[in-house]
Formats: sequence, C-alpha cells, structure tokens
Amino acid sequence: MRVLVVEDDQRVASFIQKGLEQEGLAVDVLHEGDDAGVQAHMVDYDCVVLDVMLPGRSGFQVLRDIRSQKAELPVLILSAQASPEQRVVGLNGGADDYMGKPFVLAELTARIRALLRRGKPRETTLRVADLEVDTLRRKVTRAGQPIDLKPKEYALLEFLIHNSHRPVTRSHIIEHVWDIHFDSISNVVEVHINALRNKIDRAAAVPLIHTVRGVGYMLTDDPS
Repeated sequence: MRVLVVEDDQRVASFIQKGLEQEGLAVDVLHEGDDAGVQAHMVDYDCVVLDVMLPGRSGFQVLRDIRSQKAELPVLILSAQASPEQRVVGLNGGADDYMGKPFVLAELTARIRALLRRGKPRETTLRVADLEVDTLRRKVTRAGQPIDLKPKEYALLEFLIHNSHRPVTRSHIIEHVWDIHFDSISNVVEVHINALRNKIDRAAAVPLIHTVRGVGYMLTDDPS
C-alpha cells in the first residue's frame, strides 16, 4: 500500500514516514500544499495523510483538489487545528477521518489501515491454497506453519494476495509497494520476489508465486 504524507514540519513528516514504513507501507512526503493535489492525482495512492497549515495551498484547499479528481481516495487530516468546528469543516469538506496533534503513531497507523479496509471485503484472513495472510495481525502461515517476513516482503505479499489469480506488472507493484524515490532500473522487485519464493514456495509441493512472461507476477495455485 502506498501513502502520501503532506506535512510541512520535516521532523513530524520523517517520524510518520519511518513509522509507516516499519509497518510495510510505501510512503511519499511533500512539505508544501501547492503540488499535493497534482501528485495525488498523478500517482495511484491508497491513502493521503494531510496537514491543514501548509505553505502554499492549505490542507483544506488540497482536500478540495483531491476530491475534484479522486472522490474515493481516503484522506486523513492530521492537524494541530483540531477544534470541533475545524473537524466539522474538514469532514464536511470530504475528509474521511480527522486526527489532532499531538498524536500517537500507533493510532495513526490503525486509522490508516481502517481507511484502507473501507469498501473492501470485510474478510481479514486472505487465502490461496494453504497460504493464509492475516491482514489485521500481519501474520503469514503456509500449511499451518508460520512464515517470518520482513516489512517490505510482507507488503509485497499482501499486494500479491489482494490481486491473487491475476497477473500484476512490475510497475504496478512499484506504484503500491515502493515510494517515489525507488530506482526503477534496480532489481529490488526481483530480489524481494525471490525472497518470498524462498520462504513460501521452497518447501511446498505446489508453488504459488509465478512469473508471467512479458507481464509480471501472479500469486495463484492455478497458473494455467
């Protein structure tokens, strides 16, 4: 999942970015409001975390920009301006959630994941054959045996299982699992795919992660 954080305080932005990345999310950061609406429109984000007091366009103006282009994109306002009146303005303006500062990172992460689940099936345990991914507890098992994944490996697996039984391109993976600073000519996607294969398929009779020649990759127990 890929998140855009629009926050003018660089220390706060860095704190949020590091915390969300530790949860396996890809995070892009902007410190001004002027380009935020354009970037949210151009990049396929899964959620936006938006401050109100920004240089250039305010958070409320950015929110209007986003809503004019992407009505369904989840937006969480995170601001020191958090009086009941300001919360009402933000929520009525199209925000999906509104948190005040100071904040607890664990709560912010939980609210983001709650937004990401909206409009999707409520089932939180995803299965392909004997592979299970518990997206609430971030636990992975195959044939009942736990599999220990690094944060980025888990993020990649979660993306693949959400798109199971259909091929996804390398660029589609990059858009959702890595951030804007990703080096598109590196082989990091292939490295992580191989790491997942070693942990998920190596000891199994039926491989689940398949290369679709000329397209990308697919997680399925029926590649035919």
